[in-house]
Amino acid sequence: MSRGFVKEEDQEEIPMVPPRADLPNGAVNYVTQIGYNNLLEERNDLSLEKESLQHDNEKERRIASNLINAKLQLLNERIANAKIVALNEQPQNEVRFGATVTVIIDNAETSQQFQIVGVDEANIAKGKISFLSPIARVLISKHVGDIATLQLGNLNREFKILNISYTN
Repeated sequence: MSRGFVKEEDQEEIPMVPPRADLPNGAVNYVTQIGYNNLLEERNDLSLEKESLQHDNEKERRIASNLINAKLQLLNERIANAKIVALNEQPQNEVRFGATVTVIIDNAETSQQFQIVGVDEANIAKGKISFLSPIARVLISKHVGDIATLQLGNLNREFKILNISYTN
């Protein structure tokens, strides 16, 4: 039957699913082991949420289920394309994916730490930056004592590398 003959109140809304963190086409979805475990945990949580749906209204239950299914589809794509990087196999004296880098920015009096992680793991409040971020890109391949320069319009920010470590 054509959708034109269905009552308006019987039509289901297509769920709007918030996009996952941006991963450009063709980019490898690098993750740390912790990041991969977090993706698996998120999938498990969504599956449990779907199993426990208890809406009295069948339409509301279907809409909620469709939303979870859409989130699971995006998440499963990320998990299937994930490439775990073993931190202990990274060159320990060089900034690479998974490195925790201690830096002094410009002439600051205190240092800051960033860990370079996958796009789904990135959380600036926790000091985790995506390997695709401008800061990570200027830090990668640098060594202790090197200065990485990030150009921001007419301003240059200098990041002096004080320490590099690879711990979870």
